[in-house]
This record gives sequence, C-alpha cells and structure tokens, in this order.
Amino acid sequence: MGHRISARDLELGEEKVVRVNRTSAVVKGGRRFSFAALVIIGDRKGVVGYGQGKAREVPTSIEKAVRDARKNLVRYPLRGDTIPHAVTGKYRSSRVLLRPAAPGTGIKAGASVRAVVEELGVRNILTKVYGNRNPLNVVKATLNGLEQLLSKREVFELRGLPVHPDREGPKLEPVGLDEESRKSRKDTRKGGKGKGGERGGRGKRGEGRGKGRTEAETDTGAESAGDVNEGGEEK
Repeated sequence: MGHRISARDLELGEEKVVRVNRTSAVVKGGRRFSFAALVIIGDRKGVVGYGQGKAREVPTSIEKAVRDARKNLVRYPLRGDTIPHAVTGKYRSSRVLLRPAAPGTGIKAGASVRAVVEELGVRNILTKVYGNRNPLNVVKATLNGLEQLLSKREVFELRGLPVHPDREGPKLEPVGLDEESRKSRKDTRKGGKGKGGERGGRGKRGEGRGKGRTEAETDTGAESAGDVNEGGEEK
C-alpha cells in the first residue's frame, strides 16, 4: 500500500507533462484561451505523484501542476526494478492492468502509464489499458493499481506470520506436522535416495558385465592367435 510522504527530504527529478488541454471561451472582444496541464513527478526510487494546474498560459499552468504534484507524493513498494505482483487499477471507465516482468523486458506501456512507472522507478513491466483512454483517467487508474501493491513484509503481517528482523521475510515451516510425520518425511526422502543407489548399482553391474565380455574377447583373441602360430609352425 502507498504511504504519503513529504517532498522536503527527496531529490525529485524533472517533471513529465502528460497532457496540456486547451479550452476557449467566446467573449465580447474575441476568444479567451485557458490551459490545463497534467504533470507526473517522482524520485525514481519508489515515490511518484501527479498534479493539475490551470492558467491563461502554458508555462504557468505547468508550474501550478508541479506544485500540486509535490503535495501528492506517495511511496509504493517495489521489488527490484519491477512491481511485486500483478494488479488491476480502475477509475471511472478506465482499467489498467499492471504485471511484473523479467529483467530485460523493458516498459511495455502507452504514454500515460509510461510516465507514471518511469517516474516511479520501474524498468521492467507489462501493462494494458482497457476502456476509456483519457490521459487523466488512465493516470488515476494506474495510481489506483499501485495503491493495491503489497510488500512481502505487509503480506506476512496480514497473515499473522512472524517477520524476523535479520531476514527479508519469515522462514516458513510446515504447519500441522508433528515430529513423527517429519521423521516419516525424512525416511521417504532417504528411501528415494536408496532407489537412486540401486540404479547406480545396476550401472555397476553393467560395467562388470562389460568387463567380463572384454576379458572373454581377449581370451578368444589370444587363442586364435595361438592357433595361427601353431599352424605356422606345423607348416
């Protein structure tokens, strides 16, 4: 789950402008334009936030959006350079599927989702957008999916399992097994090893057979050579 944090102790990178929407109003002197900017900002180490700003000029609207984004920074759990597990985020009629990927996969996402995951610090992820493709809805759906992420420690705490401070996660032991059942498990494992030993013994027997054959062949070869020699002497 995400935890809201302050931007004072963070080194935030450059903001990413997802969209600048222009609107116009017809007045007596002509048209009056207004701009609305959507901005994503983060430290690329698990913290990301979004903001919106409106103004009569584009630079001013972006500045307002950055100030708003710095107030909405949230830290999400990551697993290396990807997310811990698959989630599906929803907002209005937009749905975003986020799925972890192996190293070297890269970011498979559109512009809106890519801006969020890049500023978050993800390098390998698979995504898919369903429904409405409005950039604002997609960004909010992506953040909704990130809110559902749980770290390994949080999962074990929810399940009531002990978390050892000297390990990343608790060491799981089979539940409901007595000492006798554990001994029987060990015995079965030993029996499996014995089978492998028997197979090895069969191999040795085969080797013995092969050796016997080679010796017999050498004996027959020696006898045949002796016959030839004897024949030569008789001649």
